Amino acid sequence: MERTGAQIIWECLLREGVDTVFGYPGGAILPAYDAMTQYPIRHVLVRHEQSAVHMADGYSRASGRTGVVVATSGPGATNLVTGLATAMLDSTALVAITGQVGSGLLGTDAFQEVDITGITIPVTKHNYLVTRAQDIAPALREAFAVATSGRPGPVLVDITKDAQQGRTILDWEGAAPTRHLRHLPPFPAAVDLERAVAMINGAKRPIILAGHGIQLSGARAEVLTLAERADIPFAITLLGLGAVPASHSLSLGMMGMHGESWVNQAIQEADLLVALGVRFDDRVTGRLKEYAPNAQKIHVDIDASEFNKNVPVDVTLGGDLLQVLKALLPSVQVADHTPWLERIRSWRGDSAVRDIKNLPDDGHLYAAHVMHDLWKITKGAAVVVTDVGQHQMGEAQYYHHDGERSLITSGGAGTMGFALPAAIGAKIARPEAEVWVVAGDGGFQMTFAELMTAVQEKVKVNIAVINNGFLGMVRQWQALFYEGRYAATPILSPDFVKLADAFGIHGQRVEQRSGVAEAVARARQEPGTALIEFRVEQEDSVYPMVAAGAALHDMIRRPSPSPLAETGSDPV
Repeated sequence: MERTGAQIIWECLLREGVDTVFGYPGGAILPAYDAMTQYPIRHVLVRHEQSAVHMADGYSRASGRTGVVVATSGPGATNLVTGLATAMLDSTALVAITGQVGSGLLGTDAFQEVDITGITIPVTKHNYLVTRAQDIAPALREAFAVATSGRPGPVLVDITKDAQQGRTILDWEGAAPTRHLRHLPPFPAAVDLERAVAMINGAKRPIILAGHGIQLSGARAEVLTLAERADIPFAITLLGLGAVPASHSLSLGMMGMHGESWVNQAIQEADLLVALGVRFDDRVTGRLKEYAPNAQKIHVDIDASEFNKNVPVDVTLGGDLLQVLKALLPSVQVADHTPWLERIRSWRGDSAVRDIKNLPDDGHLYAAHVMHDLWKITKGAAVVVTDVGQHQMGEAQYYHHDGERSLITSGGAGTMGFALPAAIGAKIARPEAEVWVVAGDGGFQMTFAELMTAVQEKVKVNIAVINNGFLGMVRQWQALFYEGRYAATPILSPDFVKLADAFGIHGQRVEQRSGVAEAVARARQEPGTALIEFRVEQEDSVYPMVAAGAALHDMIRRPSPSPLAETGSDPV
């Protein structure tokens, strides 16, 4: 039976298991939107195409499924670029479908014609320009295979209007992907596995670096088995939070620029780093010449291009982390590293600095109060979606993630405006989950139009806007490195409570710590989306901090006196 290319798009999506897409219609994609009404797929109408990609991203990260976004040609397609870059850097499986002008108009500078495949080459795993109806199914089937094979990532399929209008027979089996798939590395050689095992069994001061790849591979149980059997503590990257439980006795906490001081010190003193699904990016390593100078290094990753890219390592094990660990574990010996763990504990000091008794209520509301109390009230069971900035680092420090896929944040790109749309996508993917947006006053203003999307789609997310009147992280850098010249960082905001009312959702404001618990409880009880504006101390900063270009152990500590200053040897 012949179908139009537009019908084939939706037929392919159904067969790929897609039940929800995020998008915005326009002329070049209109045939596809017209055909959409014939298929049982939910379409979420966004207020801006960038938000559509972030929603698909949040949907994918919350569920492990492939997110799908649809947009028209020209500005509709170019508005996807930031979201595609965000998904690419954070390894999110995503398929973007864009309409394009008719094939006869390509290259003529027709109305809303943009070379979106050329534009997105650097920020996608692969992309396609489809000009014939019979090529739609093969391109889409390949797109889903490429997006999910190896290291996940976004794929764009640009389909001309006449390809959508043309007719052909859908040959599903004949369209099975046979080329352009990401080449997976061969399974590690036995000699490399043996070297890695020997290094693990012989180490005296080992540390596991737990990254996002653990979650993507589904290797949580195997990582914990390795840690427990070999008595190896693990440090966690920002995107690795939740991949392994923060409450585990061997968990040290977050590493890197705003990680815990004792974690970074332990990495610098280690004699072995076992890097599992990490990229060794600059926010993790600090100055490369001084990174873990005494440690041998094992790097396990599915993306061979990451090997020795930033940090030279002694053994590379390319492949799916789950399968590599299954091959390693039978030869890993039971070990006891008590002296090493005690040494780390001595650096840690009084870790209760992040407990409620060391977060005093002195009449000022701090972002740390909000994050800590939100964690306590939700019992750490919520899915938290953060924007980018000081609140993002504060959440990572004070909200302790035990559950998998419980933190969704923009790590690689650091995309402001990410949180609200990504949270909507996450809630649609997991309607039973309690979902919280944690955003700054700057980032929230970039995409708050999506409040209307939440209302229209009857999606409940809870929103914590951390309002300090500044672009906080940039202001912090200006205070530390630019002699306090606050150029373009003070920012005015609307009355967020009135804004919430304008969108028809519940809004409230908190200015004292004593009001946090009641406000959070009220937001949770609301049947629909609810917003809380937390007016926090304006010039508070996130510590500790590794300055750009500094060594990992050379951390800037919180100045004293401060109600959040360090206690004993344990800096905030």
